[in-house]
Amino acid sequence: MLFTLDVDGERFAIRRAGDGGTAYDWLSGPNEGYGFGSSGTPNRPAGEHRESIRAFLAMIDPNTGYIADG
Repeated sequence: MLFTLDVDGERFAIRRAGDGGTAYDWLSGPNEGYGFGSSGTPNRPAGEHRESIRAFLAMIDPNTGYIADG
């Protein structure tokens, strides 16, 4: 893990993915081990990480804690 970031009341661990991109682990989410990845390097400004996290959170179904179908 490189660092953690709190966004809109949710906590994410930011780390380098195996392909050189960024892995975001949703630490405060309802589903352990859930998160998402980005092709962008983790060495970006925190504001760019926050934008990616907000886009991810906007897709989450509040009933399941996973990305909503359709």
